[in-house]
Amino acid sequence: MKVILKQDVKGLGKAGQMVNASDGYARNYLLPRGLAGAVTAQTMTELKNREAAEKHRVEAETQAARDAAALLEGKTVRVTAKAGQGGKLFGSVTAKEVAEQLNKQYGIEVDKRKLSLEEDIKHYGSYPAKIQLHSGISAQIFVMVGE
Repeated sequence: MKVILKQDVKGLGKAGQMVNASDGYARNYLLPRGLAGAVTAQTMTELKNREAAEKHRVEAETQAARDAAALLEGKTVRVTAKAGQGGKLFGSVTAKEVAEQLNKQYGIEVDKRKLSLEEDIKHYGSYPAKIQLHSGISAQIFVMVGE
């Protein structure tokens, strides 16, 4: 019997999936407990619409990530920090500070965990950094640290 799962069922599938379950399992366990619903023409249409909406959402996110990568590729983000003798910073510049400056300077919000600095920033100068915007989509930027 084909059913559409309303909740995750261990060993059978995830919520929203259409699965083939044995007749007894579906009638005696899944349907009475509300874990699944029977497949009808209406539920098939709803499932197809839900899958199409999810596909559209993923495509939109991917396109937005590509646009952001094109905008950011090769750009320089300026970060100000205080330093002592010889340009050595008091502390270091973190990914959080770089992400905040990206948002201020370019209007693109980036999660600090998606930003990877190739080395610790403890002196004035220019440093490369990589931003992972989406799976398979990244951008290389430069972080310029000065007063």
